Amino acid sequence: MSATDDYTELFSRVMMRSAPAPLAVMARGRGARVWDVEGKEYLDFLAGIAVNALGHAHPAFVEAVSAQAATLAHVSNYFATAPQLELAERLTRLTGGDRVFLGNSGAEAIEAAVKLARLTGRPRILTLENSFHGRTIGSLSLTGKPALRAPFEPLLPGVAHIPSTLEALERELAAGDVAALVIEPIKGEAGVVDLPTGYLAAARELTTAHGALLILDEIQTGAGRTGDWFAFQHEGALPPGTLPDAVALAKGIGGGFPIGALVTFGAASTLFGPGHHGSTFGGNPLAAATANAVLGEIESADLVANARTRGAELRARIELIGSPLVTDIQGRGLLLGIGLSQPVAGIVASRALDRGLIINAANESRIRLAPPLIIGDDELHEFTRLFAEAIDIPHTDPGDHA
Repeated sequence: MSATDDYTELFSRVMMRSAPAPLAVMARGRGARVWDVEGKEYLDFLAGIAVNALGHAHPAFVEAVSAQAATLAHVSNYFATAPQLELAERLTRLTGGDRVFLGNSGAEAIEAAVKLARLTGRPRILTLENSFHGRTIGSLSLTGKPALRAPFEPLLPGVAHIPSTLEALERELAAGDVAALVIEPIKGEAGVVDLPTGYLAAARELTTAHGALLILDEIQTGAGRTGDWFAFQHEGALPPGTLPDAVALAKGIGGGFPIGALVTFGAASTLFGPGHHGSTFGGNPLAAATANAVLGEIESADLVANARTRGAELRARIELIGSPLVTDIQGRGLLLGIGLSQPVAGIVASRALDRGLIINAANESRIRLAPPLIIGDDELHEFTRLFAEAIDIPHTDPGDHA
C-alpha cells in the first residue's frame, strides 16, 4: 500500500463520518504550493478556503508562531496580553469599528453576532436564502441552505431566510420586530455569488430606518481578499458616511491559525456587558500574535492592492480561455466564482487536481477560486494552463456525467 492508502485507511477508521474521504493527504507547503505524502506538487488556488492569505510557511507567520509559543501561549480571559490588545486596536483601525470580541473561528464570531442581535430586545433575525454562516446551532440557524439545517431542526426560533431582493427585505423590516439583518457581502459557500447591485447600500438605509442592526459576515471576504480590506469598504458598497453595526471576521485574519472576531460599531458597541459572552481560547496571545503578523504583512507588502490587481488579471485570463462551459464570473479580487452551463463542477475540480491544481467545486455548477494574496505572474500563468486543460471536457451533455 502507498502512504496515501495507509493514511486514507486510518482516516476511515478514526475520523468522524461527518467529513468525506480526503482528496489527498498533504504533507507540506510553501508559498502558493503544497505537496502530498507521495511528493506530488499542487498549485493551491483555494488557500484552505480563503484562509492562507500569505500562502504556506510564510516567514512572517512562522516567526510569529515560533516566537510567541516560546514566550506565552495562553493565559485565560481573566487576563489581557499585549498581542490581544494590539490585535483589537488593529482591527478597529482597519474596519473603522469601535470594539472587538475575539474568538476561535468564524462560527464563534457569528454566535457572538446572534447574541448581539438578541440584546436589542427584538425577536427576529433576517438572513438570505442560499447563505452560509457556519455549522454550530446558532450559525446554522442563520444559514440559508435547507439541506444543511434539516437534520438538526428545530433550530433557533425567530430566524427568517428571505430572497435577496429589496422588496422582501422591506416587507420583513416593516413588521418592526427585526433585531438584525445578517448577510455576506458576497455569498461564498454558494459558489461566490454577488448580491444584486446596490443591495448592500439599500440594506444599510432600510435597517437604519427600521431600527435594525446590519451585521456583515466578512469571514470569507475580509482581510484584503476582495481588493479592499473589507468588502463593505468598496466604493459604493455602503452609502457615504455610513458603516455596518457589526462585522464577523475569521479565516484570512489568522492566515492559517484559528481565530475569529466580531467588530462592533457605534451604538452596537454598548450592547454587550460583563458576563454576556466569553471564550476560553479567544484572543489568546498565540493566536493574536499570529494574526497581528499576518495582517501586518498584508499591510506592509500591500497585498490588498495585489489582490485587486491579480484578481482582475485572473478574471481576464479565465475569460480568454473561452470555454463554452463558462457562463459567468462573479466575486471580487481573489475571491471568484465561475458559473458553468452544465453540472460538471466536480469533474472540472477533479481533473484540475489530477493535473496539480487545487480549486473547489462549491456546488455542481460553480467553481470557487480563492488563491493566496501573494500570487504573481508565475502562478497566474500556471493556473491558466492547468485550468484550461481541466475545463476542456469533450462531452458536456448532462447525461454523460450522471
